[in-house]
Amino acid sequence: MSNNNHTKNQPHATFSHMEHGSAQDWKCIAEAFGPFAKKLPQRIIEHLKLLDGDFGGFQVDRLTHCLQSATLAHKAGKDEEYVVCALLHDIGDTLGSYNHADVAAVLLEPFVSEANHWMIKHHAIFQGYYFFHHLGMDRDQYKQYADHPYYQRTLEFVREFDAPAFDTEAEVLPLSFFEPMIQRVFAQPKKSLYKEAVNNFESNQPEKETA
Repeated sequence: MSNNNHTKNQPHATFSHMEHGSAQDWKCIAEAFGPFAKKLPQRIIEHLKLLDGDFGGFQVDRLTHCLQSATLAHKAGKDEEYVVCALLHDIGDTLGSYNHADVAAVLLEPFVSEANHWMIKHHAIFQGYYFFHHLGMDRDQYKQYADHPYYQRTLEFVREFDAPAFDTEAEVLPLSFFEPMIQRVFAQPKKSLYKEAVNNFESNQPEKETA
């Protein structure tokens, strides 16, 4: 049985099927979406923490690997968006065990450039150069993208900031150092179907009277 936590004074939709939703129903939903969406950065941070203590056979846990990757990118002078991409590139390991790069890329897509999105989406194939041959796979699969405009960018990411980020002796910046970056990068999507819908809703609201 579902648990309905609406208080008596909390506006909410009343339909059981979306076909029967009214403008008032969707007004309630749109108004609830804003505060919920603003908490996305904190939810991302909490999900990233799930990687803490998960070694998966490596000598550093997955969170340390992500922090080390982001630290390397930061020290190399990469911009904030790139550093956040490095930090979150393996956040999909928990729910996307078979497609972790896709999960990370989908999360980042509304908030980052096309170049950074493509880089994260394809990093799993590019990193295969280092180990696919040990698993009976073709280590050169990444070369199928040799003519792609973001090929070199992804090659650099894996070579400089992913592959070397398993060092137990490396100096790693704490998650708290990167949290403000996550807050800023995820503050407002650059592109999203829902962003347009919410913007349209907000623009149609009457202006509040000032005293």
